[in-house]
Amino acid sequence: MRIAVYPGSFDPITKGHLDIIERSAKVFDKLIVAVLINPDKKGLFNIEERVELIEKVTNHLDNIEVDSFNGLLVNYMVENKAQVIIKGLRAVSDFEYEFQMALVNKKLNQDIETLCMMTSAKYAYLSSSSLKQVAMFGGCINDLVPEEIIDDIKMKLKK
Repeated sequence: MRIAVYPGSFDPITKGHLDIIERSAKVFDKLIVAVLINPDKKGLFNIEERVELIEKVTNHLDNIEVDSFNGLLVNYMVENKAQVIIKGLRAVSDFEYEFQMALVNKKLNQDIETLCMMTSAKYAYLSSSSLKQVAMFGGCINDLVPEEIIDDIKMKLKK
């Protein structure tokens, strides 16, 4: 069974993330969307909420599992018998960072490969950070996030 892991902070998940998830789900037997726990970052949504939001927008995909983890990605990969890391690329700047991370992960574990997927052109500008900024200032986020979670984001920002 070919298992891939798509790691990220997903704070919150965007249509760009969902595009990578749906495309990856077609390529692998199982895709684990793994929310990174970074104790140094205070997100808009806590880890449990992020997992719930991802589950809500991926429930139409049978081969998706949503999880969270702490520590080294390569260790998480081994624990879950996964062989491939999925990374989405929007721009050259993403490539430089992800190339560096792929080399570090390969150094830590020779058996793990990194697959970079180019984002769909319509999401090349989109990031969770820009989405949160638009939402905070009352801008329209309908084209940025899956419809199922728009109210969740608006409610979170009202608190």
